[in-house]
Amino acid sequence: MADVFAGLVAGLGNPGRQYEGTRHNFGFLVLDEVLRRLDAARDWQVRLQQDKPGKFQLWRLDGPGLRWLAIKPLAFMNLSGEAVGQTARYYRIDPEDVLVMHDELDLPLGRMKLKFGGGAAGHNGIRSVISHLGGEDFHRLRLGVGRPAPGETRDYVLTGFAPQERPVLETVLEEAATGVLQFLAGERKGAQERVNRFRPAQS
Repeated sequence: MADVFAGLVAGLGNPGRQYEGTRHNFGFLVLDEVLRRLDAARDWQVRLQQDKPGKFQLWRLDGPGLRWLAIKPLAFMNLSGEAVGQTARYYRIDPEDVLVMHDELDLPLGRMKLKFGGGAAGHNGIRSVISHLGGEDFHRLRLGVGRPAPGETRDYVLTGFAPQERPVLETVLEEAATGVLQFLAGERKGAQERVNRFRPAQS
């Protein structure tokens, strides 16, 4: 029988060194900061099924009042929901106890939104998660990256943050990780209020 966990937090991104630090990997970046804060050094790769899209990195987040799983799917973004769905089913985690973190074109860099439910809004990773969780009723942390000119979306999300964007990015990572940890501790409403009202300081 699988261990019992309070929930599952997933960071979305693309695997491979060429995608590290890109806008599409914002979910990975926030999860990295959460893991750093928790000193969650032990990680391992597992397959709950033999098909390649099910491969992922998994962390157990244990501590006072904290017993969650964290996951990075190692398939490309449009297949990332398979690992999320497999893990949730194996550990008997309800979709409403799943938090997925991802980049969001409809919010500018420096803004983020923690919400429950809703459609994919054109995000292939979220579309995949909806498909493999069997519905839209899970939590999302939408991390703003801003919207490029029409027709430039694919290249835009696969590029890194510009040097002038780095100070805002670092502030967002810090505040997002704080909000996620608050959420994992059971303070969901407080985490939502904190994240949604965040505005980066103007230089």
